[in-house]
Amino acid sequence: MLTDAQKVDVRRYAGYSLVGDTVVDDYRDLAWGWVAPALWQTLNHRLEHLSAAEEAVIVTYLTTLNQLEAAIPASGDNLDTAQAAVWTHNPKEVRDRSALFDQWRRRLCGFLGIEPGPALGQGGLSIGRG
Repeated sequence: MLTDAQKVDVRRYAGYSLVGDTVVDDYRDLAWGWVAPALWQTLNHRLEHLSAAEEAVIVTYLTTLNQLEAAIPASGDNLDTAQAAVWTHNPKEVRDRSALFDQWRRRLCGFLGIEPGPALGQGGLSIGRG
């Protein structure tokens, strides 16, 4: 069974905000009932009823996502140098790392069978008419 911290990371990486002291189970979805009915319940139910094989996949996703997330702010160490000897800084490093991180977050959502949350969105481009 996933730890509470792992469940928080799954929700966070999937693009959903914190739950706080709101009880989310198969019978209640008070925090998000008006905005996204049953979404929290679905995610919570799936996280509470994983097979051992599914849990192993989730843990692998979390390990990868933790590493990718940590690499984004760490890439800030290179922002002050454009070139040093033969090494040349990738000026798009933060953007590229963020895109890779979000791609893996969306893969996690796909495995979980849920839509990416508001903090992750659908990705891509959307065009609207005003």
